[in-house]
Amino acid sequence: MVKVPSVKLNNGLEMPGFGLGTFLSKPNEVAEAVKYAIDTGYRYIDTAFFYGNEHEVGLAINEKISSGDVKREDIFLTTKLWCIHYDPSRVEYACRKSLENLGLDYIDLYLIHFPMGFAYVDDATPIPKAERATFVTTNDYDCVDIWKPMEQLVKKGLVRSIGISNFNADQTERILGNCEIKPVVNQFECHIELNQKKLREFCRKRDIVVISYCPLGRHNSAAKKPAFLYDERTKAIAKKYSKTPAQVAIRYCLELGTIPIPKSVTKSRIEENFQVFDFELSPDDMKILEELNTGVRVCNFSMVDKSHKHYPFKTEF
Repeated sequence: MVKVPSVKLNNGLEMPGFGLGTFLSKPNEVAEAVKYAIDTGYRYIDTAFFYGNEHEVGLAINEKISSGDVKREDIFLTTKLWCIHYDPSRVEYACRKSLENLGLDYIDLYLIHFPMGFAYVDDATPIPKAERATFVTTNDYDCVDIWKPMEQLVKKGLVRSIGISNFNADQTERILGNCEIKPVVNQFECHIELNQKKLREFCRKRDIVVISYCPLGRHNSAAKKPAFLYDERTKAIAKKYSKTPAQVAIRYCLELGTIPIPKSVTKSRIEENFQVFDFELSPDDMKILEELNTGVRVCNFSMVDKSHKHYPFKTEF
């Protein structure tokens, strides 16, 4: 079985350099996907309260632990604090709720999911509706204030590492200027068409690991999206290495120094996505793929007001 290279975090701990994403994985499918991924060799599983699948993900992990296939310390589990729980007094509650959903004693990596807070209605209403149908109701909780109770989660042993997701450079810098425990990662969208060169470099200089979600974009074969998987240049590179365009796209993210977390519930795709450690892209191939960068996002959180002061994608990076 292929052993995934590990990445050292700025707190001295290590995490696998590749994982399984579970966003939009359908109920009654994600548990089997997680179990098959673990059988294949995946050791990093990424979920979130917002995904609504923590319980199934936890069941799958615990089943593999109970069967003796893996030990708890073999699995690196990431979940995320969702926007409705950004009142600092609710952070520990939300973390304990995720632990309950997962059936685990600790979380390896806990992230602030998005730098904008939403109004809290109840746990079953992750996206509270605003008067304008296209927007959700928001609050002005500052993630700097949320970071303090995040640090307490580490001190209490509920989580081992903490980080951020979808934060731009300015928002990340504000956390770094007001923290006792540095964020170990920033998880954001990164793929051939959105290679995030400036934000990646910003994070690298501050010893923050980048986790790239949507490394394969959002696949729609009927529309031939994302375009980079159907581009003749990507196909030619894939043929050169006897790989698929998807494997080239994942390898591209690895070559950038990021941790890709492709999502799939299909066994053949889960296995295919994992077969990316037996080749490397040449510098010339990387330059060709860099030409496909368009800066267009798949995930722009369209349900939120883009004029909000904490909306992260208004700046260049």
